Amino acid sequence: MPEPRQPDHDYRDALASGPVRGRGSNLNPGNRFETIRLHVLGEHLDEIIAENPDGTQVRTTILPDRTRSVINPVDSPDLPMKWTINPYRGCEHGCIYCYARPGHEYLGMSSGLDFETRIMAKLDAPEILRRELARPSWSGEPIVLSGVTDPYQPIESKLGLTRRILEICVEHFQPLAFITKSSLILRDLDLLDRLRERQAVRVSVSLTTLDPALAAAMEPRAASPAGRLRTIETLARAGIPVNVMTAPIIPAINDREIPALLRAARDAGATSAAWVLLRLPHQIKALFLEWLARHVPDRAAHVESLIRQTRDGDLYTSEFFDRRRGTGPIAEQIAQTFRVFARRYRLDRGGSPLNSSAFRRPDDLFDSARPDQLRLF
Repeated sequence: MPEPRQPDHDYRDALASGPVRGRGSNLNPGNRFETIRLHVLGEHLDEIIAENPDGTQVRTTILPDRTRSVINPVDSPDLPMKWTINPYRGCEHGCIYCYARPGHEYLGMSSGLDFETRIMAKLDAPEILRRELARPSWSGEPIVLSGVTDPYQPIESKLGLTRRILEICVEHFQPLAFITKSSLILRDLDLLDRLRERQAVRVSVSLTTLDPALAAAMEPRAASPAGRLRTIETLARAGIPVNVMTAPIIPAINDREIPALLRAARDAGATSAAWVLLRLPHQIKALFLEWLARHVPDRAAHVESLIRQTRDGDLYTSEFFDRRRGTGPIAEQIAQTFRVFARRYRLDRGGSPLNSSAFRRPDDLFDSARPDQLRLF
């Protein structure tokens, strides 16, 4: 029996925190796991706006994540990956549509501003990774960085967790695939090139729009569209296979850009492409509807209507496969447009499997009887 549809007011059960500069969300929806929530009086919000007409700033706070494992199994049948590593939980990029936002609620925080300003960093991840690669059960299957939040978000330039993880993987020839919308990945070209020599690396670059104004509104701290295209071009020239992720596709926001996005990615050197329909699980509904009202008030209702037409009247459905593609005529039109232009620009061929044959677990590099001496054969 299908679950009853939630009323619309549940989606909007969030309070504005006042105008916030440089962030995707202006809300901090209540945590769905908590029954007690803090409500801020509207008069107080009016005072904040009056005192800061140009908006307020919220600084990023880094919190230690004392995780005990870093290689995460993926059991979703509609995802092409089996293992992921996420050096960070939360993401400074602040993409308003990010499906990972509800994960912050498991940490006792909100999926709104908390997600993009209170970042959990797995400071011990490199050391834990080395131990996990040494397990006899680990065979060197490809790992994706990251399946949830961006491994090259701004704080990475200071903490360097992703680079340290990459160094360990290069040392042991552990194949990796990356998903990012940051140009910071180019910092690690020297390491990526060493995996390329073993056919053990692939990079997916997220490209949602070619409009810099729209990108700044949807993804305020991510690289610009031009910056992402330069990233694709630089990686491709270095011989690293690049996939372009035109995701998410949002009806009446960026769906008409699909042909231009694929052509620009092809011209920059991408060799394959993929797409995902907008996903709005849990409290993201409130965040996204508020964003629509703030940035495109003239068509906010139309966009919401089209989204519902791809979700059988709801704003989101969580069934495997349907959650990534949607259903109905609008979803099929988007899918057909992508198929036609991916084929036209030869981005529909997919990539070669990553090579795991060179993987050497840490213990294999040393003779068990002489741990101080490298094996010759």
